[in-house]
Amino acid sequence: MRKLRILLPAIVLTALFLGFSSKEAINPDKDKLLLEIISYVLERGHFDPKEINDDFSEQVFMKYMEGLDGQHRFFLQADIINFNRFKNKIDDELKQTTLTFFELTYDRLMGRMDQVKEFYNEILDTPFDFDIQETIDLEYDKLPYATNLNELKNRWRKRFKLSTLDRFVSKKEEEQKKFKEDPTYKMKSDAQLEVEARELTRENIKDYFDLINELDRKDWFSIYVNAIAEQFDPHTFYFAPEEKDRFDTNMSGTYDGIGARLQKKNQEVKIVEVISGGPVWRDKLLDVGDIILKVAQATGDAVEISGMRLDDAIKLIKGPSGTQVILTIKRVDGTIEEVAITRDVVQLEEVYARSSLIQKGDKTFGLIALPKFYINFEDYKERNAATDVKKELEQLKKKGVSGIVLDLRNNGGGSLKTVVDMTGYFIEEGPIVQVKSVGNRKEVLSDTDPAIVWDGPLVVLVNEFSASASEILAAALQDYKRAIVLGSKQTFGKGTVQNMVDLNRIISGNTYGDLGALKITTDKFYRINGGSTQLEGVKSDVVIPDRYQYVDMGEKDQDNPLAWDRISPASYRPWTKDFNFQYAIENSKARLSNNTMISLIEEQAQRIKAQQNDYTYSLNYQEFKDEQDADRAASKKFEVLNKFSSPYDFTWLPEADLSLKGSAVFPNKDYAEKRKRWAEDLKKDLYISEAVNILEDMSTSFSGNQKVAQIKQ
Repeated sequence: MRKLRILLPAIVLTALFLGFSSKEAINPDKDKLLLEIISYVLERGHFDPKEINDDFSEQVFMKYMEGLDGQHRFFLQADIINFNRFKNKIDDELKQTTLTFFELTYDRLMGRMDQVKEFYNEILDTPFDFDIQETIDLEYDKLPYATNLNELKNRWRKRFKLSTLDRFVSKKEEEQKKFKEDPTYKMKSDAQLEVEARELTRENIKDYFDLINELDRKDWFSIYVNAIAEQFDPHTFYFAPEEKDRFDTNMSGTYDGIGARLQKKNQEVKIVEVISGGPVWRDKLLDVGDIILKVAQATGDAVEISGMRLDDAIKLIKGPSGTQVILTIKRVDGTIEEVAITRDVVQLEEVYARSSLIQKGDKTFGLIALPKFYINFEDYKERNAATDVKKELEQLKKKGVSGIVLDLRNNGGGSLKTVVDMTGYFIEEGPIVQVKSVGNRKEVLSDTDPAIVWDGPLVVLVNEFSASASEILAAALQDYKRAIVLGSKQTFGKGTVQNMVDLNRIISGNTYGDLGALKITTDKFYRINGGSTQLEGVKSDVVIPDRYQYVDMGEKDQDNPLAWDRISPASYRPWTKDFNFQYAIENSKARLSNNTMISLIEEQAQRIKAQQNDYTYSLNYQEFKDEQDADRAASKKFEVLNKFSSPYDFTWLPEADLSLKGSAVFPNKDYAEKRKRWAEDLKKDLYISEAVNILEDMSTSFSGNQKVAQIKQ
């Protein structure tokens, strides 16, 4: 079924990514200084700096308008006409460090949002008539701005109606199902269901505006700054101070705190997840659903947080490992109590490498799944992706595996150092990646350790979301003919390297407080064969289609990507050990060509592409339902894909798990359940199954040339 694109405004995604900074007084001088420093760093530090001129200004204008109101929910045509006088002047404002354009757009946006807040309840107080023939078009980039408030109000009415209709249809189907199961059940009337559905829509938009109210002026200013930064390339990005902390946490997979995820709703800060292995989980101190009322440090008074911004509350709760925080908690049953928690290092286990044994008859294979190339930037000796994968490899070797699958699907990259070290585990020594930096300086990063951790058959599994460091690893192993790359037609295509620049170090005597950091593209990396992975990615040796292969999601589909090019190849010697590569590849292609599942996946991908390009929805109940029914009927033929079950057995290795340091016996029941489900998911994974088939072909003993000849016969 087509997914509704309007249940949450797009700006929510931007807001969540920017995060929420603590309230502080507006300081235009700080904003001007920030623009000046960022412009300086971009012009002098970017790999491929752009000329800041009228053309650049126009592109910033369009990107900024998209960031502020990409779905045309707030601004009127008159506003855009007013803004247009700055379309070719943003470059001048940057050079003069003036904020006239930003101030104008920010003030106007706040005003328009206030107007929508005033009328949305009025719209939702009136029942929707689902018998009327009308449609809504959600192709926002082609939708003109409303000419007046009445037209804008009507657009909001249609959006609300679509959200309510979608919920109404679901609720009515639930009622009909209950009646079918129990003929004595008295179904709710359509009027009752419409009211319930409409109230859910009201709650949704209220939550949205609650989120918007949490944003400061400087959060919107970050959108403006990034409209400038992203003109250089899609990976150059400004991080406000709080977002820099989140980025570091995301890259390392650790932070100091209590080990719970929080959510704010209706002025309440609630526990929504207890992180396995953290202090709260370890001592069984809090439960999902508990509400935090107050926060106190080991010394000092408790602070009421109900009216506080979520980010400010989190700052109070987090703190150095070994220190204590005292929370006043309202339990799910209504009781109120104080809970003292000693903060500790919290490890986000979903980030880390994990492994599984795969049993196929009398042969055992291994799987290592690596979600990202994580690292602690402050101390490489701390836990990182390379050392973890090495330990996983050693565990699998002890189990006597005949081959290993390295799963890099959905791995968006990470640390360049970890990928260079990791590639070295599979080769004797030699170049891994070539890096060209600002000023055309070229460097070859090599593995200088002749030791090999794993010298057996290897399959690298990738998809369209395997990017950056994942592509370096896959490309190097492919060029060395060390591994067979299995997966999508090509990987994401991100062939650039970014560095984090602390903006506070650019100037001395900063009196404005933390300025944040700029992630800036400083290098391009190239395969050892000389070709860039930029835009082109890594082409799989064996291609298995997936449902999203026709959806625009790669580097080539981003705004302002750097171009593809080639440099001279590095000097390297391909792997000489015979793993029957050609036989394994040809045999896999033959299997896949006769696999009905593969043709179904291809058909499903075509269907998803068609649905992605359909932006028009009927707001008439019968037409909307008929379309949903038709979608369900058409989707039924693809349900068999979910019923695939591998003939192999999967067992994850608890002794290889590193999420709890110093634990001889893994005690975490929640985590164990997650791993059990992971093993169950692996059994349903067609791509893993084919990877195992390839490993078996690679690990057989007689000549690959003989086998290729047999296939051709």
